[in-house]
Amino acid sequence: MESLPISISLFVSAALVIAIIGIQMSAIADRLADRTGLGEALVGALLLGGSTSLAGLVACMTAAAQGHAQLAISNALGGIAAQTFFLSIVDITYQKANLEHAAASATSLTQVTLLLTLLSIPLLAMAGPEVSIFGVHPASFITIAAYIFGLQLVSEAQTTPMWRPKHTAETRLDEPDLVQSGEQGLIKLWFGFVVSAIIIATAGYVVAETGVAIAKETGISETVVGGLLNALCTALPELVTSIAAVRRGALTLAVSGIIGGNCFDVLFVAFSDFAYRPGSIYHAITTEQIFIIALTMLLTGILLLGLLKREKSGIGNIGFESFLILLLYLGGFLVLLYEK
Repeated sequence: MESLPISISLFVSAALVIAIIGIQMSAIADRLADRTGLGEALVGALLLGGSTSLAGLVACMTAAAQGHAQLAISNALGGIAAQTFFLSIVDITYQKANLEHAAASATSLTQVTLLLTLLSIPLLAMAGPEVSIFGVHPASFITIAAYIFGLQLVSEAQTTPMWRPKHTAETRLDEPDLVQSGEQGLIKLWFGFVVSAIIIATAGYVVAETGVAIAKETGISETVVGGLLNALCTALPELVTSIAAVRRGALTLAVSGIIGGNCFDVLFVAFSDFAYRPGSIYHAITTEQIFIIALTMLLTGILLLGLLKREKSGIGNIGFESFLILLLYLGGFLVLLYEK
């Protein structure tokens, strides 16, 4: 147990690095959205969401490569639940109206629907026969293909939407800040973004290694460590970047960054299957991971209802969806802790 304080110290240090670099990435992503003309929704879904999820990707693949299937899956799926929970925290920080109301867009609805679709694939693979191609389950290839197709739909929803949400006084449109975006050269922006992403990925590796050590030294289950501790830590970039984006007035970037990151996080299970050599990682899923998947789908479904309802304000000046997500996330992991 002498190494436990060291593991905890490294874990906390990596979390702080992820948080600090995440703030910088939000500012860079906002400028890139304006300078490249891609818009906040697509940059949030693809660049910011994917890049801030690198810490979680490294953590999952490292755990899977070491044979810790439950830790890898719990980290991946727990990260999605944590980031949805964090979206409710971000909603609290935006005082003018419910964040899901102010940042309403066709792209956000497309992203959430894509997320629910992707989450169903691991469950289908787990319930189906244990087959593999070079040690990889076909569901992993299907997940990657579905994600790529989904990104195309998200792009179309932004550039040529077939319908638009009703604009209200609280709706915040994604309008490029041309003055601000011209302050830095495009190459410098891309360089800063890539360097930040590499640092976050490295911190994610530290989180994975220390997470395994903490699980072994404390006797806490891999599901709790991966689904709660590691997931919350590796999801910190989404929380930090989204709060920073809200303060900059980039509401679409904030929402798309988290939801887009959630979609990308489902790929963690597929990539972990590539790294996991004993067999199909889907058939290493236990009832605890099924519980996390179900909880994540429930939280995502509630978020979708909130985006459709577009309640301007509710309990504590947040929408009903944020209030329910807060309660259900905390309650769900209390159940997991109680079982242990």
